[in-house]
Amino acid sequence: MATAGEMEPLTSGASNRIIPILRILRTPLIILQSVCLYLVLLLFPRRRRRCSRQIIPEAAAAPDSPKKISRRRSVWRRDEEDTLRRRALAEEVDMGFETGDGEIRCRWSTSLFFGVRRNALFCRSWLPVSGELKGILIIIHGLNEHSGRYAQFARQLTSCSFGVYAMDWIGHGGSDGLHGYVPSLDQVVADTGAFLEKARSENPGVPCFLFGHSTGGAVVLKAATDPHIEEMLEGIVLTSPALRVKPAHPIVGAVAPIFSLVVPRFQFKGANKRGIPVSRDPAALLAKYSDPLVYTGPIRVRTGHEILRISSYLLRNFKSVTVPFFVLHGTADKVTDPLASQDLYNEAASKFKDIKLYDGFLHDLLFEPEREEIAGDIINWMEKRLRVRAENASALVN
Repeated sequence: MATAGEMEPLTSGASNRIIPILRILRTPLIILQSVCLYLVLLLFPRRRRRCSRQIIPEAAAAPDSPKKISRRRSVWRRDEEDTLRRRALAEEVDMGFETGDGEIRCRWSTSLFFGVRRNALFCRSWLPVSGELKGILIIIHGLNEHSGRYAQFARQLTSCSFGVYAMDWIGHGGSDGLHGYVPSLDQVVADTGAFLEKARSENPGVPCFLFGHSTGGAVVLKAATDPHIEEMLEGIVLTSPALRVKPAHPIVGAVAPIFSLVVPRFQFKGANKRGIPVSRDPAALLAKYSDPLVYTGPIRVRTGHEILRISSYLLRNFKSVTVPFFVLHGTADKVTDPLASQDLYNEAASKFKDIKLYDGFLHDLLFEPEREEIAGDIINWMEKRLRVRAENASALVN
């Protein structure tokens, strides 16, 4: 297994983008911090003097200039056009599949789901044509990708009588928002909880599982620490979760929140690197990076900061994790840290937990040459969890 010393300073699906950003930002961030401190010292005495004066009514705020209004409308129109273009592409993704005899044994659909902030989120579902559902797996994809990439995984799940729901995050796939921009991962966490409630309401009494890949794994793990969400779940599955992401220098972590507020959408071309391979399958790599719904541009400042923030939160709260979980990681993954997955397994308070480390495998486990074996491991774990659930229910009756 890879040692901590071998890990390159990379993070989730961003593929070697966050750390280069932070290195580029180091000098300007230090300057920005100095300027902020100077302004605080400069304005504080004036504020005290102003408070001692007689309070006078504030003048009416000056209206925005026509130029500002025009610029704002132009940005909104550009974002809206980009969203509509991506949504049309998302609708064109092939979700169907046939068996060897040409029979289609699955029904699928797409829809829009309105998240907690009323953003339109593009969703997909795959359900077996017949038979009783064993359970529902809700897929939360990784950073910069989209739910349509998991159609083959959905095929394997439906063939084993599991239903599948999947949601594109804000700023991803066919959902609202600037492509590749995540204003808040807490919003994605909340949207995940709301989407889980939707799936449960459409399938009453059917056990539900959450699945998250990479940064999506961090989102799912944080969502499952909410007692309200945990009680709706039978368990969670995490592949290559982004659990240990650190800034290049402590000062960067200290001032990154300021920079993400000042220029949240800013991109750094110096961080626009394709990064190391995430799969040992050349065809899978080509398909990913030629997919127009996969964001391959420079990471945005707020998005990078949000990943650092959720990672820091989860590292501090491993011991409070009580949800049943299965974490899977490749030992050769240089995008997220397999040792962090081991730490989660060791420290979590969950009574039902499992880990599997795949020797020499890379980041995108479900796109490795052994993808069917890995999907089979996930299905077997869910079936094992359901057997334990049934045994516990039977023991209570008896």
